[in-house]
Amino acid sequence: QVQLVESGGGLVQPGGSLRLSCVASGFTFSNYTIHWYRQTPGKERELVATISNTGSSTNYADSVKGRFIISRDNAKATAYLQMNSLKPEDTAVYYCNARLIGFTNNYWGQGTQVTVSS
Repeated sequence: QVQLVESGGGLVQPGGSLRLSCVASGFTFSNYTIHWYRQTPGKERELVATISNTGSSTNYADSVKGRFIISRDNAKATAYLQMNSLKPEDTAVYYCNARLIGFTNNYWGQGTQVTVSS
């Protein structure tokens, strides 16, 4: 069964850091690009970061560029989002998404809550 499980969220003060993890199972992880999204109430889901299947290229939203780092370990079928210098506006539920380029394969995790507050 295909599954993506996020973890690592929690409550952190402004300026702090968190590392989110996304563990995949049930499909060939190395054939999929990985995307981290976030969503807050009343706002559409926002693409935060993307990494290619090999990890050779990455892209970031302007709002997180220079603060967040996306990475992956294909041997462990796990993707990560390192979040530094966190701001209150980073508060959201964060989701990982796996996509097979050129096909309909598209898998989502259950999300993990990140709250940045004093």
